[in-house]
Amino acid sequence: MAKPQKRYVCQACGSVASRWAGQCGDCSEWNTLVEEAGAVVTPFQAKHNLQGGGRLVSLSALDQETALPPRRETGIAELDRALGGGFVHGSATLIGGDPGIGKSTLLLQAAARMALAGQSVAYISGEEAADQVRLRAQRLGLGHAPVMLAAATSVRDILTTLSAGAPPALVVIDSIQTMHSDLIEGAPGTVSQVRASAQELIRFAKERGSALVLVGHVTKDGAIAGPRVLEHMVDTVLSFEGERSHQYRILRAVKNRFGGTDEIGVFAMEAGGLAEVANPSALFLTHRDEGVTGATVFPALEGTRPVLVEIQALVVRLASGATPRRSVVGWDAGRLAMVLAVLEARCGLSFSSCEVYLNVAGGYRVQDPAADVAVAAALVSALSERPVPADAVAFGEIALSGEIRPVAHAALRLKEAGKLGFERALLPGGVVAEGGMRLSGFKGLAQLVEHLLGK
Repeated sequence: MAKPQKRYVCQACGSVASRWAGQCGDCSEWNTLVEEAGAVVTPFQAKHNLQGGGRLVSLSALDQETALPPRRETGIAELDRALGGGFVHGSATLIGGDPGIGKSTLLLQAAARMALAGQSVAYISGEEAADQVRLRAQRLGLGHAPVMLAAATSVRDILTTLSAGAPPALVVIDSIQTMHSDLIEGAPGTVSQVRASAQELIRFAKERGSALVLVGHVTKDGAIAGPRVLEHMVDTVLSFEGERSHQYRILRAVKNRFGGTDEIGVFAMEAGGLAEVANPSALFLTHRDEGVTGATVFPALEGTRPVLVEIQALVVRLASGATPRRSVVGWDAGRLAMVLAVLEARCGLSFSSCEVYLNVAGGYRVQDPAADVAVAAALVSALSERPVPADAVAFGEIALSGEIRPVAHAALRLKEAGKLGFERALLPGGVVAEGGMRLSGFKGLAQLVEHLLGK
């Protein structure tokens, strides 16, 4: 009689090992290998040939006409923007974020608006009791919304309930780490339970046409907890970012099979819940009546949306021979080191005896490589104590040779800057003027430094 094989699955990365070890060999995490029951392997199964005995699968041409998938709008424009226009019928969406960032609040607001619009919505909470969710809805002024609410963790019970009547238009599972399938051994939140529960819920959504939303926990590093296979199983992955000490929240699309990625929705946390921010640039720009040294405005681009942010730099000269400190908030520290090296090697500016502090105002995180020129302008301004003009924006990518390279969607960045009253721009050469703005094009970083220093 065949014996079941023992296997040990890492609860952090999902890798499988044949024996237990204190440290996972793939992700190097400690004490994460947990024994799980494996499949029974017989000699017949091991030698069986899979080239026959199956059913024929229909193959279709690639150029066959396919209609665009219908979408269900949530009534929240910023959420629809991040999704690409709304929830797609039969799609599965995974949303992750830090505890208390507002995931449940956002989904409860979206569920209530869709329910008030006449669509059937089911909200399944595995972490809170039904009364807790009901009280939150009353605080948000949504207690009258006809949302079907339940508190359950058994996937079998949930699917049995949802299959009893007409399938809901939207099903919210908060959260997938609390779901439990009786077909798999293990506690809720383990790799096998998360994978099996998500698979059954996604299968129901695909077969019945419901839009499924799964709430996922995140690790201390900000990544969605559990196996990465969960992100491959769903159609859309949304990341809810922001600092709880700041007012703003950013909903970022990391993966989207039905739309573009890197789209963002901007929200502001208020007493009545999450409010949409139509003009996100107003959150990240400070009002300056006079020029301030070390401050530059950068038109960042998130998907198709330009967002103007202020980059602040502080350079402190050290009298002693102590090792200078480099501190960055909201930008890549490695890229700051590269910009400082280019300024020293190509432009003759010395930062070796200075401490450098760089900050993106408002707690915003910049990932656009076009921020190189804005950062360099802020550093030069802080070192020379000469302010950058308050009505100017700066963008462009810096090469190691000191060349300033053009970036994508320059016209869109200039258009957004012109709307907010900026009149000039420091950018790579060759860009055509848009909206009457005065453009100062530079081929190299040395020319930009001379311009800022008034030479």
